[in-house]
Amino acid sequence: MRETPRPQGTAGDAGPGLPQHGPGRALAHTAGASGSGTPHRSDGRSPHTPRGARQTDPAGHPGTTPPVPRWPASLISLVSALLVLFALITWQVVADGPLLGPDERIGRVLAGRGPTRIADLLSDLGNMQVALPVLACAIICALLRGARREPLYAAFTMAAVPALIVPLKLWTDRQGPLTEATGYYPSGHTATAAVAYGAAALLLAPYLRRSWMMLVAAVLLTAATSIGLVLRGYHWPLDVVASWCLSGVLLVVLDRALRSVSRRSRRRSSSRTPSC
Repeated sequence: MRETPRPQGTAGDAGPGLPQHGPGRALAHTAGASGSGTPHRSDGRSPHTPRGARQTDPAGHPGTTPPVPRWPASLISLVSALLVLFALITWQVVADGPLLGPDERIGRVLAGRGPTRIADLLSDLGNMQVALPVLACAIICALLRGARREPLYAAFTMAAVPALIVPLKLWTDRQGPLTEATGYYPSGHTATAAVAYGAAALLLAPYLRRSWMMLVAAVLLTAATSIGLVLRGYHWPLDVVASWCLSGVLLVVLDRALRSVSRRSRRRSSSRTPSC
């Protein structure tokens, strides 16, 4: 008996019915459980969307982790005041404003006052040969204590001093008190002393029990340098004050950078500590 051959189906032929899914086969594009309407992956993982992967804070609101650190309002006010004062003095120097008259009168009165040898010694505190070795010793001590980024930030801050001071000297072209030479504004020796001793104090403060003593020493050394420069007639008083403002901004930025590194290192150490 000859069997009738089964007809071969083609792509355009309609089959006897819709294909049936076998039992136990997972559907990749079905709705959520119990028809909730929430799409989900067949493997149970969360969808790869930013909203699905976003973490929430303890109150249940979506947020970013970790939070972005912000500067305190007091520091912003301090930096703003220093920059405004520096801009005002620079404007007076460039425009030959009325503040230069009292400044030069005070400078001429103070020049030559006091013991010359002591004034020379104080002004030499702002020399690169004196201030930079102090900062270098602080950097080496911080490196030996395991610091890595902090010494680098301090070195960058010190390098910013000539990068800012030299163009300002060339631009303002102010004459010195006891010479016809120009390029005395702002005081490079004052800025060198302030940033070198200040950065050294900020680097070593975390490793000392009485850290405030380092900060006081940095302020006293900077003040002594400024007094020596004015008494020897190397700079006008406003040259020194302008360098205080510029150095203060640099040291505030350095302090915030060092604090940020310290916070990140504490968070990493606490995350590695196993909980009981």
